[in-house]
Amino acid sequence: MAKANPFQFIQQVRSEVSKVVWPTRRETLLTTAMVFAMAFFAAIFFFLVDLLIRSGLEGILAVASS
Repeated sequence: MAKANPFQFIQQVRSEVSKVVWPTRRETLLTTAMVFAMAFFAAIFFFLVDLLIRSGLEGILAVASS
């Protein structure tokens, strides 16, 4: 395993970080809003699916217990 000089390592890290394309504030806010919207819609969807399954099971259990 080759040992890297700490100075060279820092230079390489700075070089790689300078290649990163950072998102703008608008892009960050837009993608954050999209994540919250998708989480909201997923929560509503799974709530409705859970409600449907629970109602179906309660119906089956009501029929089976009578």
